[in-house]
Amino acid sequence: MRILDRYILKNILALFFTCLFTFLFLYIIIDVFSHLDDILRQKVHVQILLQYYLSYMPIIFVQVAPFSSLLAVLYTFGRLNRNNEVIVMRASGLSIFQITKTVLIFGIIISTMVFWVNDRLVPISASLTQRIKEQMESGSKRPIAKDQEVITNLYMYGMKNRLYSVNKFTVSTNTMEGITILEHDEKQNIIKKIVANKEVFKDNLWTFFQCITYDYDENGQTTTEPRFAEEELVNIPESPHDFLTQRQHAEYMTSRQIEDYMLKLSRSGATGVIRKLKVDFYQRFASPLTTFVMILLAIPFALMMKKRATGLSSLGLSIVMGFLYYVVNAVSIALGYAGVLMPAVAVSLSHIVVLCFSLYLINKLP
Repeated sequence: MRILDRYILKNILALFFTCLFTFLFLYIIIDVFSHLDDILRQKVHVQILLQYYLSYMPIIFVQVAPFSSLLAVLYTFGRLNRNNEVIVMRASGLSIFQITKTVLIFGIIISTMVFWVNDRLVPISASLTQRIKEQMESGSKRPIAKDQEVITNLYMYGMKNRLYSVNKFTVSTNTMEGITILEHDEKQNIIKKIVANKEVFKDNLWTFFQCITYDYDENGQTTTEPRFAEEELVNIPESPHDFLTQRQHAEYMTSRQIEDYMLKLSRSGATGVIRKLKVDFYQRFASPLTTFVMILLAIPFALMMKKRATGLSSLGLSIVMGFLYYVVNAVSIALGYAGVLMPAVAVSLSHIVVLCFSLYLINKLP
């Protein structure tokens, strides 16, 4: 590695980790003070708070890493430009790519790290923080064991184009209470509705208690009289494990779990749900690239800064560019969910816009 590359990389790394730890600290401090009344009222133990915020670290890292990289690059190259060091590099025959090559490699490495953390650690972290949060809200001093977990307001799309709604699911006994099942045809018309007060999974079978079944035609009218049964075996392919793993939103699943879930739903006809899952699946791969495109966007702006207040200029530009990027990204993702844009286009649109804009500005540099 050249001396120049080491010099730039050293400054970038120092600023990146400084920004990263500063943002982590501020994130935790702000969150603690915003929930201080609840913490004091529930008398949450310090150890539980530490566990909560330690488990939250991967989530915070994924959120602040792009902004930390953006600020580090803006400040480093802004300072080099202010001290006329960039002019010296250019006069010695170095191109913009040769000057920024180390930073681009740094962006690729950080993006790869963000992807791994986001896909492997964040789902586990989100699930753990949710359990600890429930523990704090209940005032319990002991962690809630997974087999003692009670899930309320559970919704899930299953096989045979069925939508499940469960008021309460007791994991330890494999018992559901207040369950409603809506079965649709390929055109998403309701053809059957099952309502039961209680459902128990035993010997690989679901037994419904106080169950009422309704049959509908394509116009939504009942074709027969509702059938009531005090106890009835219902053919449901999903097991309690499926309800536990598939009840989660996409942010609680790894990319492999999202892919498996889409495969299970592919024959159900739930096109809207599958479309949203595709957006979340592609977003899992596109989101880590935010760090790289932010760095690429920061390079031309940093090399164009002429003011002495490099630090303030860097911070201001970081806020503005970060805000505009996330606005474009949020709009494109919403259009993807609505079906206006293809999932792959929706998650990559903001990246493409920023990439083209960055390359245009870099090409205009003297």
